[in-house]
Amino acid sequence: MTAAVDVLFIALGAFVGAPARFLVDRYVTDRTQTSFPLGTLLINLSGSLLLGVLTGIELRGHLPAELTALLATGFCGAFTTFSTWSFETVRLIEQGETTHALTNALGSVVLGLLAAGAGLALVLSL
Repeated sequence: MTAAVDVLFIALGAFVGAPARFLVDRYVTDRTQTSFPLGTLLINLSGSLLLGVLTGIELRGHLPAELTALLATGFCGAFTTFSTWSFETVRLIEQGETTHALTNALGSVVLGLLAAGAGLALVLSL
C-alpha cells in the first residue's frame, strides 16, 4: 500500500470518526446534568476498547493494512480526543472542581488502558 492510499484510508476513517465524536458528546451532554465531561470520557473509553479489539484482530493477521488505516488510525484517531480531554481537565481545575479534574485525568488514563487491554485480551482469547 502506498503512502497516498494510506492517507486516503486514514482521511476516510477520520471523516466518519470526528462527526461521530461530536454526535456522541452532544447526545451524552444533552442528557446529563454535570460539569464532569462524561461524553469525552465515554468516547475515549469506547475508542480505546475498539482500538484494542482492532489491534487484536490485526495481530491475528485478520485485518488488512487498508482496514487498519481506515478503522484504527483514521476512525479511532479522530473519534478519541486527547486535546479535548486535556482542555476539559484544565477547565475543571480553573473552575475549582479539583475532584472532577483528578477523576477525569486519572480515570481516563487508567480506564482507557484497561479498556484497550480488555479489547485486546478479548480478541486474543478467541
